[in-house]
Amino acid sequence: MAVSDRTEESGQDVTGALKRHFNFTSFRPNQEDIVRAILAGRDVFAALPTGGGKSLCYQLPALMRDGLTVVVSPLIALMKDQVDSARAHGIAADFLNSTLSAEQSRDTWRRLAAGQIKLLYVAPERISHADFRQALGRFGLCFIAVDEAHCISEWGHEFRPDYRTLGLLRAEFPSVPIAAFTATATRQVQRDVTRQLRLAKPFIVRASFDRPEIFYRVKPRSGDGDAQILEFVRRNQEQPGIVYRGTRKSVERTAAHLVRNGVHAVAYHAGLSDDERRTSQEAFLSNEASVVVATIAFGMGIDKANVRWVIHGDLPRSLEGYYQETGRAARDGNPAQTVLFYGKGDVSSVRWHIRNMESSVEQQRAEARLQEVLHYAGSSVCRRIQLLAHFDEEYSGNCGNCDICTGEVELADHTVAAQKILSAAVRTGERFGGHHLVDIVTGNATDRIIERGHQLLPTFGVGSDMDRGFWLSLVQDLAGRGYLVRGEGNAAGFRLTDSGRLLLKAKERYLTGAVETAATSGGAADRADKPEHQVTRGARRSTLAGRTDGENLQFDRQDQKELFERLKTLRTSIAREHGVPPFVVFSDKTLRVMVANRPTDSSALLRCHGVGPRKLEAFGQQFLSLIHDFLDGSALSPEA
Repeated sequence: MAVSDRTEESGQDVTGALKRHFNFTSFRPNQEDIVRAILAGRDVFAALPTGGGKSLCYQLPALMRDGLTVVVSPLIALMKDQVDSARAHGIAADFLNSTLSAEQSRDTWRRLAAGQIKLLYVAPERISHADFRQALGRFGLCFIAVDEAHCISEWGHEFRPDYRTLGLLRAEFPSVPIAAFTATATRQVQRDVTRQLRLAKPFIVRASFDRPEIFYRVKPRSGDGDAQILEFVRRNQEQPGIVYRGTRKSVERTAAHLVRNGVHAVAYHAGLSDDERRTSQEAFLSNEASVVVATIAFGMGIDKANVRWVIHGDLPRSLEGYYQETGRAARDGNPAQTVLFYGKGDVSSVRWHIRNMESSVEQQRAEARLQEVLHYAGSSVCRRIQLLAHFDEEYSGNCGNCDICTGEVELADHTVAAQKILSAAVRTGERFGGHHLVDIVTGNATDRIIERGHQLLPTFGVGSDMDRGFWLSLVQDLAGRGYLVRGEGNAAGFRLTDSGRLLLKAKERYLTGAVETAATSGGAADRADKPEHQVTRGARRSTLAGRTDGENLQFDRQDQKELFERLKTLRTSIAREHGVPPFVVFSDKTLRVMVANRPTDSSALLRCHGVGPRKLEAFGQQFLSLIHDFLDGSALSPEA
């Protein structure tokens, strides 16, 4: 369908339409460019953060184009709210989904046929029906908006197979512009969405994913976490917030705990009936309930601007999901805070779900997502660095609005303790699990230890000043951050990665705020409560400068200078091959951090500032090979 004359409007007309229909005098960042592209008949891919005003980007063009605009949304439970909001702005909007009665559905069809509807919300399942797509052509379809577009991608954190049928729209409506909107998408997801929807030379907008108004905090969880959650909620009693829990059972337990203690909380999860979920949702949206305790089934598309805090009571399964869930706070742009509580059992719980996945490919993806979350939780640098790196966005750190940058987390140098565990693994042939390694370093002479003669190892008992909980947490942390990895088959114990061997040889330091330091009983408390070295807030900045702020890193040794020049040469070669400037491959800052950290596997490379999943996939192996060759695979020191 050709673009109507009404789309050939001047800038004043577009701004005037914005004022007339929405009473806004100006656009938010990126909105005007997106609207103009749609009015010009272009396809669009727009990744805007939560609160970025994406709904206006398709509602305003719907008003300014002749014909019907269809919005594809997975949010059946929220379609009525979305339609009500559109109608409040004078848009003739409606929806078709399974919640309508037969008579209501017939009435909507009648008004469609009469040209009385400008904006129609539908679920992706409806698009799969050929007769529905044919009807859209008869009703004068002029524009298609796909909301929550990351759901179409298998690389997205909320993949929905029904979204794959949307690719049929391009073939049947080749001249109708399609715009894909999402609040969370990596570059890989962006490419996949563009391919699946068959967008033709789309106008692409990627806004910054930084939410400077949100404070990020990570804390170890005590027990089931309910007491910590209640304490936090009481401190923020007058402010609405969301508590995410990992299972339906924990949702109901936490909600009941809050209610027993005088908090007006409601529960929300997929196991509740439609009416129960709707009642909980409406109570929260209307401020009747101040807290909703939910699984990840709650939140996508929730338009509540004044959420002031978000708690994760369990480890999220992906960093992308965590970003979107925390992003439901502060939609109004005012300050909000988030806290992630996680415990030692979270990793085994997530891995249980991973092992039960049918596809080995999906298992690998889920494991990679878990590793990224663990890296974030155990990070010793500004939370935003790794969070934004997930979206291939560079951030210099020192945000002043996370627990690391404000000095809440006292970073402990556990290098020596980590080396004790790593040495125990090496000396036992890298064939044993965490509990066996902990028995060795704590001096626990079990039958299994004695049968293998491991009580005679130099590392036996070297960690008896710390309790078993500390060492088990440390093993988990080492595995989560890529220094240890499980073997396969009969050799299912922990083995060292290249990063682990560098740490064992003291070529890296092991700083963390995530390892518990519980003391043993009987006089060890004073020793156990103190890490090997406590990094003060001021010292932390200088200690980590080489790891996070490569522009300020000076190389004193010849080997550092040589590695930096080799990395630059490789970068130039890759840039020429792809026809892009060198900085598009990696910035100088990123190369300097590579020199400082000397990563030799993918996990370690991802911890380097400026390296995201997309660049890891595109260029990572070449840089890892160069670094590995440079280090020349030096043998493990027998003194370790």
